Amino acid sequence: MRLEKDRLLLYAVTDRSWTGQQSLYEQIEEALKGGVTMVQLREKQLSEDELVAEAIQIKELCHRYEVPLIINDNVDAALKSGADGVHVGIEDAPVSEIRRRAGDDFIIGATAKTTEQAKAAEAAGADYLGVGAVFPSPTKKNAIRITPQDLREICGSVAIPAVAIGGITGDNVSEIKGGGMAGVAVVSAIFAAQDIQKAAAELKRKVKAMVEA
Repeated sequence: MRLEKDRLLLYAVTDRSWTGQQSLYEQIEEALKGGVTMVQLREKQLSEDELVAEAIQIKELCHRYEVPLIINDNVDAALKSGADGVHVGIEDAPVSEIRRRAGDDFIIGATAKTTEQAKAAEAAGADYLGVGAVFPSPTKKNAIRITPQDLREICGSVAIPAVAIGGITGDNVSEIKGGGMAGVAVVSAIFAAQDIQKAAAELKRKVKAMVEA
């Protein structure tokens, strides 16, 4: 599945901390029903075999809704499962190395916290950027914060699209209006919600209005 810019509008990153009585699979399906446009499977605690098995199931679910599945960090698991791509942090495998291994049709996302990192990721072959943290993040308490001006400068420094990430909710998303991003990536704003489908739909509406303004 190729990456189109509108796939980045509402990018859901999983976290099974909030599964409660639902399975992660069920939560992801609720998010898809609510209109998320891309899903990243983030599973730090699973073995690679467990991750591959789960990714195969989640990929089939995502593709039923015509949504790409991205795997966090683990390139091998992404390739073995047939996922659509991988997202890597600054300290993970180099984008250029992943591109050589995976080919042109594999989606590669890269984290960028500076314009230098953004330009380097683009030059190495990244398809999109994750830029942040734009707000304090409950899932990454030590994440380096960036300002709205930093966000604008980073997004404006490259031709590839970017998502803002880090502590974004329906209540604060308007504060990053004009940041130049194609959309937002969220974790708890969707998966910690009592009604995941409703939360996703409401946030998507706000983000769409913001990026089209």
